[in-house]
Amino acid sequence: MVRFVVSRLTESLVVLLVMSFVIYGLIGLMPGDPIDEMIAANPKLTSDDVARLKTLHGLDKPLLERYGNWLAAAAQGDFGFSRIHARPAIDVLVPHLGNTLVLMSAAIVLSLLIALPLGVFAAWKPNSAFDYGVNLFCFAGISVPPFWLALLAIILFSVKLGWLPAGGMETIGASAENTGLADRLTHMIMPVGVLALLTAGGFIRFIRASMIQVLRQDFIRTARAKGVGPARLLMGHALRNAVLPFITVIALSFGSLFSGALITETMFSWLGVGKLIFDSVLGNDFNLALVGLLFATLMTLIGNIMADVAYAWVDPRIAVDHESTRS
Repeated sequence: MVRFVVSRLTESLVVLLVMSFVIYGLIGLMPGDPIDEMIAANPKLTSDDVARLKTLHGLDKPLLERYGNWLAAAAQGDFGFSRIHARPAIDVLVPHLGNTLVLMSAAIVLSLLIALPLGVFAAWKPNSAFDYGVNLFCFAGISVPPFWLALLAIILFSVKLGWLPAGGMETIGASAENTGLADRLTHMIMPVGVLALLTAGGFIRFIRASMIQVLRQDFIRTARAKGVGPARLLMGHALRNAVLPFITVIALSFGSLFSGALITETMFSWLGVGKLIFDSVLGNDFNLALVGLLFATLMTLIGNIMADVAYAWVDPRIAVDHESTRS
């Protein structure tokens, strides 16, 4: 098991290194750079000043050399300086990372609470009225654009009904007594609800399909013949076997929500990684955009590693087979 985890960590490190070069190259190909922003802000800069600034920031060197210098600095914990925030990029990212983690965790938990019972019971009674209703909900959740659902939520619950705040993470101008945990939870309701509804549709479809496949297996028919009750049959026998492929879906969602929540975070002004990447790209803050995209990639890789470990925990034969193929 230890060799299995170490092997997956090594592979993920190689992927992260390759992705760091790809992201650095793509950002380097973007039009404009920090020096262009300085020229636009100060038209008195001469061509000599521009050349001196490019040399100072290393922008006059080839892309590979610049990447090598950045990688050497990143290995020592220096990810560059944020031009917009005038602070080290990693110091700007960490608080936003925590905000996205809170939002993402709540959305995944809520989507699982919605998806598991709906998917299981839809598979238990396929082609029923309940199954058709669940499928309609799934297609709606998959098809609805995030920005449109966010706008509907803002118009309904904030503008029309006035129940929830339209955006932000806390009430601006409120006293310290009114900006505690309850106020933060109130601001989380709409973004978490939107992310959960958008994610639950895909979860339900995977659970339903996996459960239907497992319920057709011979051991399920044997358990029914032995008189096993519906609840024990679904939860103790079918769901335990059906959840294995679903682990991959959860793991990929874990990574994609870090960057995929960009639209939701922007619509609700939630200061997370998605909105940070969006603002940094628009502001040509290359160091901050690079660090944000790399952390989004890292979260996806961590999600995949967690899926592999969960596979091996649910079915130890996976780790054993993996080690035997390597030896």
